[in-house]
Parts: sequence; C-alpha cells; structure tokens
Amino acid sequence: MGIRVLLADDHKIIRQGLRSLLEKQQGMEVVAEAEDGRSAVRLAAELAPDVVIMDVTMPDLNGFEATKQIISKSPDIKVVALSMHSDSLFVTEMLKSGAAGYLLKDCAFEELAKAIRTVLDNKIYLSPAISGVVLEDYIQRLSKTSFSSPDVISDREREVLQLMAEGYSTKKIAQKLHISVKTVETHRRQMMSKLDIHTIAELTKYAIRKGLTSLEK
Repeated sequence: MGIRVLLADDHKIIRQGLRSLLEKQQGMEVVAEAEDGRSAVRLAAELAPDVVIMDVTMPDLNGFEATKQIISKSPDIKVVALSMHSDSLFVTEMLKSGAAGYLLKDCAFEELAKAIRTVLDNKIYLSPAISGVVLEDYIQRLSKTSFSSPDVISDREREVLQLMAEGYSTKKIAQKLHISVKTVETHRRQMMSKLDIHTIAELTKYAIRKGLTSLEK
C-alpha cells in the first residue's frame, strides 16, 4: 500500500506544487488538500492519511492546534510541519503539539520526501537548517534553574483567542466552535484574568507573539 498524504496550507499554489511533486514519487498519493487547520482536522478524521504536511500559520485554526487535535484523535497519523518560520518558538510548539517533523519551506523537495519516509519509520525529522535552533533552545532551558512556565490558557481558549485575533465577532466564534456566545465571553474573561491582560488589542498582540496567528493573514 502506498503512502497517503494530506496537504494543509492556506496558499493554493503551495498545495498544487507539493501535490505535483509528491505524486511523481513512487508509492505516494495525495488524498486531499485543506486550506485551513479546521479543514485539516476534519479531513484527517475522515480519510485517515498516513502523513499530514502541515503549515504552521493558517487562518481559522493554526497548525499547532490542528496538530494537537489530529494526534489526539488519530495517534498513528504523522504530522510534518512545513513552515517559513525558523525560530525556536514555532519549532518547539509544533513538536510539543505532536508533530514528528519540521522543515522550512525553502528546503529542496527531496528533503520533504526524506522527512515523510523518516517519520513513517517512527523517527523524528528536523531540517538541518533548524536542528541547531532546537538544540540551542534546549541548552538555554537546561541552563535555567527552572523551566519557563507553560501557557496557562487551555486549548479551547487558544482556539477562541486565534479567532478573536483574526477579527471574528463573538457570535461568529460561537457558531464556528459550536458553543454559546456566553461560553465565548467566559473564555475571553478567563484568558484576560489568567494572562493579566485587559484589552482585546493586548490579547491580539499576545496571540501574534505566541504564533497563534500572523499579521500576514
């Protein structure tokens, strides 16, 4: 049986290019494309691909949260992040979310094909261009007397925060997440309290710093 791949990227030209290259590889098949994280989660559940090639910064639901949801529902699916971001925040967050690999978008296609086969062999694949970044971040953490505290907001709060930062109204967020308007407002209040943030603008800045959304989107 061939390797079944799901592509998740909000740029159509990237998806088309990857599909064309992957389908020229013997034993690889692109089963579907997703233009945002929420669609990627749905298609992964429906189609059960072997590998998901995941962009990190996507609208509606970012790559971090999409990866968490895919892995929680289908632990056997391998997620490989393909991103323009090389700083440690993005790399470590994707790995913490359950990604088995991380590559930069300027890598050669042969590296992506190698990464796919590596993660299917139950190994981690990091692009050589970023492995040093990850090691440096790890060493810095070890040098501290204690690890920096993890985010205090929940996964659901992170979903709400991304949609808020992308300009969705409370009503629209409630519809997208299938929760009540009151629940959305509760999540917002709890985030502000936990983070000691007092305005929507400050929450939006926090979301951008954490890589939950991007100014480019």
